[in-house]
Amino acid sequence: MRKGIHPAYDYVVFRDTSCGTTFRIRSTCTSQQIIVWEDGKTYPLIDLDVSSASHPFYTGEQRRVSAEGRVARFQQRFGRVLRQPPDAK
Repeated sequence: MRKGIHPAYDYVVFRDTSCGTTFRIRSTCTSQQIIVWEDGKTYPLIDLDVSSASHPFYTGEQRRVSAEGRVARFQQRFGRVLRQPPDAK
């Protein structure tokens, strides 16, 4: 690898603000905020809105919308209008 062209790659702590979960991984991200981790060392802290700890896809709380249910709702709302014969004027 060429020297001086790669960003610093070190440990960073990410905090999910929606559920409070924190995890430490290696990254090139930087931040002005710092946090003291469980090992007593300080690391840059990056706040996240969503992570795998709070995202519905990973937590199993994802709501599935069936296409059949959508079609039925459409037919229920607008099916009467579509079935009516046009006014003969």
